[in-house]
Amino acid sequence: MLTRPVKSAWQHVRYLPLWSALVYSRGRAFERRSRALGKVVGWTMRWFPPARRRFDRELLRIFPDMARDARMTLCRDMGRNMGQTLFEIYHGAEFATRLSRFSVSGPGLDALDAARAAGKGAIIVSGHFGQWEAVRAVLRARGMETGAVYRPQTNRHYQRRLLAGIEAGGRPIVATGFGGTKEMVGHLRVGGVIAILLDEKYADGQRLPFLGLDALTSVSAAQLALKYDLPMVPAYGTRSADGSSFTVEFEGPIAHSDPTTMTRAFNDSLSARILQRPDQWYWMLRRWQGA
Repeated sequence: MLTRPVKSAWQHVRYLPLWSALVYSRGRAFERRSRALGKVVGWTMRWFPPARRRFDRELLRIFPDMARDARMTLCRDMGRNMGQTLFEIYHGAEFATRLSRFSVSGPGLDALDAARAAGKGAIIVSGHFGQWEAVRAVLRARGMETGAVYRPQTNRHYQRRLLAGIEAGGRPIVATGFGGTKEMVGHLRVGGVIAILLDEKYADGQRLPFLGLDALTSVSAAQLALKYDLPMVPAYGTRSADGSSFTVEFEGPIAHSDPTTMTRAFNDSLSARILQRPDQWYWMLRRWQGA
């Protein structure tokens, strides 16, 4: 086990490349800074063997026949998108002011407006696809400040920067675990809106199909939607080809039935988006590990 001083030093070392890239880009226009970090992360994914091997392992589960050149290009493009997404989250307050670059649509907006008019809360479900924080930025601009569920980081530097950026997009920010669940329920019961990313492995979840393979999946969002009679709305912020504008789409609410059926419907929704734009999803989640 690492001693505290060694652990602290290692956290500094791991954060140094990102810190250096952020410092280097200071003083430039927002889009230029975002693209710069995107290029750095894209290059790292393309040429850093441990990252590329992890990417290949996950991607080949779904696309076993994809040629190596195509995988290398997709790895770079995914890294570029994730680098830009990370930059935009780190600068959440500034990102939220750029709504002129967002194209917003979808029947889910009417469902959310109806829930607000009735004094009800709502649950937004999404994944690590495109720029997911664009969804909360849109809702906040429409007068629906939206909290989020957050998995705390082990590196205190990432933790500090990420949490500050996420909080800039709306509150409350609730940590995963029992305490966070209790806070989230309280927020929903008084008419609050919460956003949950449902594409991470959940050790106590159900084995449900995701991109055609069983993955351990939390059904808690659907359970809450049923218990408190709330709309469960899939929403996505897809990054456009220019890298700096977004198509934010709110799908119709998932029909209330049972937690498993509703969660499978969300998995199908996100899977369809990923199959259409695989470069937009973060393939490094180890989504099928242990399933």
